[in-house]
Amino acid sequence: MMKATKRSMGVEYAIRDILLPARELEKNGAEIIKLHIGDPNKYDFDPPQHVRDALRRAVELNDHGYAESEGDVELRQAIMEKEKQKNGLDVSIDDCLITNGVTEAIQMVTAAVVDEGDEILVPGPGYPTYTEFTKFFGGRSVSYHTDEADGWQPDIDDLRRKITPRTKSMVIINPNNPTGSLYSKKVLKEMVDLAGEHDLFIISDEIYDLMTFDGVHYSPSTLSKDVPMILFNGFSKVDLLPGWRLGYTVFHDPKGKLDEIKEGMMRQLRLRISANNPCQMAAIEALRGPKEYLEKTNTKLRERRNYICKRIDEIPGLSTTRPQAAFYIFPKIESDHWKNDQDFVLDILKNCHVLLVPGNGFSEEYGKMHFRAVFLPPVETLEKAFDSIETYMRKVG
Repeated sequence: MMKATKRSMGVEYAIRDILLPARELEKNGAEIIKLHIGDPNKYDFDPPQHVRDALRRAVELNDHGYAESEGDVELRQAIMEKEKQKNGLDVSIDDCLITNGVTEAIQMVTAAVVDEGDEILVPGPGYPTYTEFTKFFGGRSVSYHTDEADGWQPDIDDLRRKITPRTKSMVIINPNNPTGSLYSKKVLKEMVDLAGEHDLFIISDEIYDLMTFDGVHYSPSTLSKDVPMILFNGFSKVDLLPGWRLGYTVFHDPKGKLDEIKEGMMRQLRLRISANNPCQMAAIEALRGPKEYLEKTNTKLRERRNYICKRIDEIPGLSTTRPQAAFYIFPKIESDHWKNDQDFVLDILKNCHVLLVPGNGFSEEYGKMHFRAVFLPPVETLEKAFDSIETYMRKVG
C-alpha cells in the first residue's frame, strides 16, 4: 500500500468524523436524529427569498468566468459597508478578501503565519479547525482556559501564563463554537490589551456575530486602534447560506504590521484562482437587502435554546451552561457510567439513535466529559431526541 503523508493522516475533525458510525446504523435501517452539525438548512431554516432570487439573476447576468482572486469588488465594498456600520471599521477594499468559506481563510492565514514550532493560542474548548491547521503546518496550538462556571468566559490569567516567545497570535471565537458563549466587553478589552502588551496579533472569528439572544456582540476591532487584527466572517450562519461556501477576511492593521502575512495569503488566493463567481454576485443582496428574516431566525433559536437547556438540566447525569448566542450547547457529562465523552456519544448513538459530538474534539483538556449539540431542529425533534436520551440515562443510572 502506498503511504499517505503523516500530516494528512493526522487530521481529525470530530464534527464530521462522528458521522461515520452513524452511517453504519443507517445502513441497517436506523433513523438518526442528527444534532452534530451547524447547518441551519438541514432543519427548518431557509435562505431569504430575495437572496435566492439574486442568485437566479446572477446566473443569468454573470459571465460564468473566473472572479478576481481577491473577490468581487462590489461584494467587498458591501462588506466594508457592513463592517463600518457594525464595528466602525474604516479600512480600504484591499484589506478585504473573499474565500471559499471561513475554513479556507483559516487555512490560508495559518499557512502564512505558522512555521515549524510556532504557537497559536486558541480557546479551550474551541472550533477544531484552528488546532488542526496549526498542527498541519508544523505549529502547536495552545488551548487557553475558558471558565464554564463563568459562562465560558476566557480566563485572562491562564491566557497570560500561556504566552511564550514562540506565540504568534491569539484566536478569539466570539460568539463561541462549541459553547454558545458571548464574551463580555470587559474580557475582550483585557484580551486585546494582553495581545498589545506581547506584540501579538488577534484572529477574531465573528461568523455568528448577529445570532445573539442575551447581550450584544462586540468585535475586538472596536476596542483598539493599534493592535493588529484579522477578522473572519461569512455567509454560512447569519445569512443561512452554508452551501455557497463564501467567507471573508478583513485586515484591521493601521500600522501595516500584517502586510507580509496579507501578501502570503494573497499568493495562496491567486494559486487557487477564485471563489464562486455567481454566488459572490448574489451575496451582495444578502448584505444590502432586508434583514427581517434574522429576527425570526433568532426568535426560533431562542425558543429552542430555552427548551434544550430545560431538558438537559432535568436529566440526571447532565448539566449545562446556558448559551447566549449561535446555536450550540456544550453540556457536561456528570454521570460516572461512562469513562469518557467519546464512549458516551457512541453509546447514545447506538441506543438512542441521537448523534452528538464528543467534547474532546474541541479540546482534549477543556472539552473532556462534555458533548456538543445543536439546537437548530424544531422543539418536536429536540423533544424526541432528549426523551430518548433521558429514558436511556435513567435506565443505566
